[in-house]
Amino acid sequence: MNGGNNGINRRNFLKAGGMGTLALTIGSTGLFSLANASKSFAAEATGNPTSGFGGYGPLVKDPNGILDLPKGFHYKMLSKKGDLMSNGDKVPAAHDGMAAFRGEKNTTILVRNHENSTNSDFPVNGKNPWNTGAAGGTTTLIVGPNRELIDHYVSSSGTIRNCAGGATTWGTWLTMEETRNMGHGFVFEVNPLDPENEMSRTPIRDMGYFSHEAGHVDPSTGIWYLTEDASPSFFYRFTPNDRSQTLGSLQKGGILEAAAIEELPKASQMATGQKFGVVWKKLNPEIAQSDAQAKGCIQFSRLEGAYFSEGTLWFDDTSAGTKRLGRVYRYTPATNTLELFYESTDKNDLEAPDNITITPWGDLWVAEDGGGNNRIIGLTPEGNVYTFADNIHSEFAGPTFSPDGNTFFVNIQGLGITFAIWGPFARRNSARRRAMNNAQPPANFAPIVSDKLTAFAEEQGMSILEAAALSRHGMPII
Repeated sequence: MNGGNNGINRRNFLKAGGMGTLALTIGSTGLFSLANASKSFAAEATGNPTSGFGGYGPLVKDPNGILDLPKGFHYKMLSKKGDLMSNGDKVPAAHDGMAAFRGEKNTTILVRNHENSTNSDFPVNGKNPWNTGAAGGTTTLIVGPNRELIDHYVSSSGTIRNCAGGATTWGTWLTMEETRNMGHGFVFEVNPLDPENEMSRTPIRDMGYFSHEAGHVDPSTGIWYLTEDASPSFFYRFTPNDRSQTLGSLQKGGILEAAAIEELPKASQMATGQKFGVVWKKLNPEIAQSDAQAKGCIQFSRLEGAYFSEGTLWFDDTSAGTKRLGRVYRYTPATNTLELFYESTDKNDLEAPDNITITPWGDLWVAEDGGGNNRIIGLTPEGNVYTFADNIHSEFAGPTFSPDGNTFFVNIQGLGITFAIWGPFARRNSARRRAMNNAQPPANFAPIVSDKLTAFAEEQGMSILEAAALSRHGMPII
């Protein structure tokens, strides 16, 4: 999740934060299989049985007992519940969904949810709350180019169960309430550099009153896709009346719909690799869940994370599948089709998927929901999985990369800690990101791909298949 924010400023945003940071190192040398990333992808295309990028190797036990990472990776604890923010208030608890935006002077702007309800030892202590009895909300962290915390403050307050959400293309964050209790259950737009303004305390009612989890926007259309953390749960889309994708456009309302598959009332009937055409049914946003159910929309077990990348909306169902270990779906607006991409059948592979993000090099990274494992799991375009991080304390939440792709930010919710993680990450790979979101031909039908062709595809920002097609039709690859 990232976006521009160059037109928005906050006075004193370079003010020094009121807390220290702790940095630790895991190992000291490179990565597992990414040094030959281009060759690995080419080998896959020619039928050589590789697993694509394949992750970063085994994890190294953290001597401090906090966070296990592969060799060569480092972490810094940026923010912990109970520590002091820049104005002297305490950092709230229950860190959850996050997004990262590009800030001034090579800074990263993090906006972070807090999944507090009405009571908490560490509430979001805002000055202009939507509801004074609620302890949830969001905070903003300004992180310097050396991963130092520069500023730290409340950016919205007075909401509850701020679980996930989604980044807009214009530099704001939609924080979403995972509840339907006490009149809560809405979406709010937060400007991370204009804290607690009127917009942050105005629910976008047309985006529905239900137990929201996550959402993300298709930047080519301005349409939002939303998940619901409830049982049963539904897959929604919101088409704004104003699709200009500018500040204030969502507050003009829009149309809420839920997905239906005429021949398939329940997603549990889908098999891996199957695709179905979707019918969208208009809903009354005030009774979204019951209306979706009454209109025969497709039912999921309990939806969680959502992320839009290269023409595809990814989302997961944390307790679906034959062994109730979770599924990963992808929806393609261009073809209006829904596909079951991956189902876990072994808790050692993936258990209870929750928040998700697409990495700069094209893998899907999944934070598990604390069902027994607390890991960050990587899922490759080939459908293989690997572990990037593990901890014994609580679920990870809010995975997101800095705009330059060099830092991975994530929370451990129970500890209430936000981490910055860095190391030998693979370089940005637009071709692989596109491969993750488009079906590839079987290996025996795929073209023979050279390193030169792979490098050309990456340089031109196209898939390897597109580059191979151009080469076949006589375009010189230089």
